[in-house]
Amino acid sequence: MDSLSLLVSVFTDYGYLAVFLVLLACGFGVPIPEDITLVAGGIIAGLGYANVHTMFFVGMAGVLVGDSVMFLLGRYYGAHVLRWRWVARIMTPERYAAVQDKFSRYGNRVLFVARFLPGLRSPIFLTAGMSHCISYWRFLLLDGLAALISVPIWVYLGYYGAYNHEWLLLWIKRGQTGILILIALIAVIVGVWYWRHRRCNRSTQATQD
Repeated sequence: MDSLSLLVSVFTDYGYLAVFLVLLACGFGVPIPEDITLVAGGIIAGLGYANVHTMFFVGMAGVLVGDSVMFLLGRYYGAHVLRWRWVARIMTPERYAAVQDKFSRYGNRVLFVARFLPGLRSPIFLTAGMSHCISYWRFLLLDGLAALISVPIWVYLGYYGAYNHEWLLLWIKRGQTGILILIALIAVIVGVWYWRHRRCNRSTQATQD
């Protein structure tokens, strides 16, 4: 991948700061693949230019700060933020409609899934802030839990595949599929739990009546 090679070259020269800034840009909607950025950070750690555990924390900081900025912009500026030219580029009418649909169908749970939806991640976080329906700390909790799944997978994958690019590219593809399967599995488990919880409450209420 040309983008992966370019990022590895830049990160090798500028280290943790470059990784953080690129992840921050990803959070602002710049079309740079976040997963490839994290893999590149892991690769330079595997090549000996950084510490992989420190890279994990830098990766977490980069994605959470970027996401938080989008959420807080929506929270404090509301609909006015849509007039900003760079925001209008990522929050197109089509994306805004798609985000509204996801919120109406899934509620705040979509904030957890948003981390795994490239292209919709930034609009979802921005819209969440604009809605004032969720506190910042709850947003950070949901986003942080999702980041704890994605960030270590990509960073440590890059670290262990630093010297074997064919193996690495294979597992990048498998990792993307695997994460989607994992999220689907979590969604099913949560859905079953929610259904059983509601059923139990209804049974208890019926007994009391």
